[in-house]
Amino acid sequence: MSFTGKYELQYQENFEPFMKAIGLPDEQIQKGKDIKSISEIVQDGKKFKITVTTGTKVMKNEFTIGEEAELEMLNGEKQKAVVQMEGNNKLVTQVKGMKSVTELNGDTITHTMTLGDLTFKRVSKRI
Repeated sequence: MSFTGKYELQYQENFEPFMKAIGLPDEQIQKGKDIKSISEIVQDGKKFKITVTTGTKVMKNEFTIGEEAELEMLNGEKQKAVVQMEGNNKLVTQVKGMKSVTELNGDTITHTMTLGDLTFKRVSKRI
């Protein structure tokens, strides 16, 4: 199953509490909560390029499954992490105590981030 495609954010859950927990300023949280987000994923075997555009902010990450890579976090920090693939439709990584799971089902991508007992969920549809 290929992740390659463009996906538009349909809805998100727990955006504000999660962004506060990772240290984003209130002003940025208020700006970001209602902006449509487009994710573009290019998969070439085990190599991934993911570009997330939210308003004027562009976040780019490139990684190879099973290899350490530097990933940009939601708060702009860069962290080293290893992304693993579970089955053929799930990307999983752990960064700074946060678990990130990106799951592809048909034309829908569900990205779930868990920090302690707080879960942030984003659901995007292929466009």
